[in-house]
Amino acid sequence: MIPQAKLAGIDPISEALQDILPLLVAGRFFVTWRLLNYQIYNIFENMAIDEAVFQETIKNRKPPTIRFYGSHPAAVSIGYFQDIRKEVNIERCRIIGVDVVRRITGGKAVFHFDEITYCVVAGAWEKSFPPNILETYKIISQCIVCGLSSLGIKAHLAQTGRIASGEELKSYCFSVPSKSELLVKGRKICGSAQARRREGFLQHGSLLLVFDAQKTASLLLPERSPDYWKKLKKSVTAINEERVSPADAQDICFALKNGFIKELGIELLEDTLTAAEENLKNELVEKYVSTHWNMKGKGNI
Repeated sequence: MIPQAKLAGIDPISEALQDILPLLVAGRFFVTWRLLNYQIYNIFENMAIDEAVFQETIKNRKPPTIRFYGSHPAAVSIGYFQDIRKEVNIERCRIIGVDVVRRITGGKAVFHFDEITYCVVAGAWEKSFPPNILETYKIISQCIVCGLSSLGIKAHLAQTGRIASGEELKSYCFSVPSKSELLVKGRKICGSAQARRREGFLQHGSLLLVFDAQKTASLLLPERSPDYWKKLKKSVTAINEERVSPADAQDICFALKNGFIKELGIELLEDTLTAAEENLKNELVEKYVSTHWNMKGKGNI
């Protein structure tokens, strides 16, 4: 027990208690979640890992997982309900070696190049998140806001869905912020999507390190006006465009991790995939590389 005199006289202790007590009252302190720290895979493996973690979390009532990753080679992912033939220049992607995959989450197309993807998976029994898509978005977005602030970036949550300045912008995820997604000076910095079952949810999202508007525009359909990329540039920003000096992926992930810890009052324990998750991932990769899945989107999740 800490004597009252010491509580009054030692600033670090009193400051620490001020931070901890609200979390203790809320019952949100020292809850341990799993962290799968930043690694790079191809996009098909990344989608398979996310889904494997989702399925195993629900099946075994496991604690939540937060994951950070990158994709190599560069890739375009489309939302579960999108028509790939109408949204992606498949031939252009093939020529320049960009992979194309359909996600199990909704939303619009994302170009995975010089970016970090986060993934949060939690069961319905996890009390940090309400059983509501928008409120879950808001909570996770606030964690990312906290992480970005330590990088010197002041982001805020979009209060309403913004309408892009033209129909041609609407197929690209970053061009149209949804409610509770993140803006910096009016430009979108993070695009997220969610898959939800009664037993839990998976949310993943992309944070751009840099943004190549021309290359991004060249990969999307239908054919765009010559100045389309300029419109896109006005709607989208990236982490290292908002900083004086660039940050690398590891530093950014460290900041984001601490944002989740601070906002949710959790402890993150770094770990790896379980054997069951590895086996399931290997099975699911076959789905994600298949033409049937990517062109038709038919299948169970």
